[in-house]
Amino acid sequence: MGAKIRDLSLYEKKIIKDEEFPVQMFKNQIRSPGVYFQTHWHEHLELHYVLKGTGYFVYDRKNITVKEGSLVIFNSNVLHQGISEDKEFDALVIIFEMSAFSKEIADYNVIFQSLIEEDDRVQELLTSICKEDMERNHGYKLAIKGKLYELITYLFRNYVTESLSARENTLRLYNLGRINTVVQYIQENYSEPVTNRELADLIHLSEYRFCHLFKESMGKSPINYINEVRLKKAYELIKEKENSISEVAVKVGFSDYNNFGRLFRKYYGFPPSKV
Repeated sequence: MGAKIRDLSLYEKKIIKDEEFPVQMFKNQIRSPGVYFQTHWHEHLELHYVLKGTGYFVYDRKNITVKEGSLVIFNSNVLHQGISEDKEFDALVIIFEMSAFSKEIADYNVIFQSLIEEDDRVQELLTSICKEDMERNHGYKLAIKGKLYELITYLFRNYVTESLSARENTLRLYNLGRINTVVQYIQENYSEPVTNRELADLIHLSEYRFCHLFKESMGKSPINYINEVRLKKAYELIKEKENSISEVAVKVGFSDYNNFGRLFRKYYGFPPSKV
């Protein structure tokens, strides 16, 4: 088994213990272009209100371009990732479980529109939430909670694109769990030869069905994902300068040095020697 890299499990467990304020809210900031947050999924609803900068979010395999004032809604049980294109990128992040606010809406299993822009009411409510969070006067949690109730109601009435059946919602969650099992196995064994058949057996699927499910979920083939994991680890090892580039290539699972160099250049835009 290969050496483990940091846990990049796609599933992110959210535990919000405050019954009076069942919300996780914070400002997410990045001060250089690049990954704003890694690919993950969870069962909570996640809102990103862009305060500064431009970038794009990868959401269910689609790229969503964002700028100041954009509200992005990540529905539950959907893979998403954020990329900043500016040196400064700030967003207010609001995470909550719908059932903590409205069992009525939660029972509908609604899918909200992913990107909302130039809606005065949405802007007004989110600006008010930002102000309350910044000033934190007495009762600010109650005020924010009240504004969130207004926001959820407004989104429910104006920005619902579809409603999943209980069966569809369960299937989506089940498939994400299976993909997560595969991803964790890849992260623990990336330095060894890993085949589609081996991965398919992990989740008891035919090779054809597995490859289809993986690409449908991740937007790329299993081998492309494995190579990305290897290339990212290779970049880290080359920066440490403790091994030669050819030794690094072998360590991360590439048997063909020329193929490693070609894939590295294609992925990063420069050869390994320039790290």
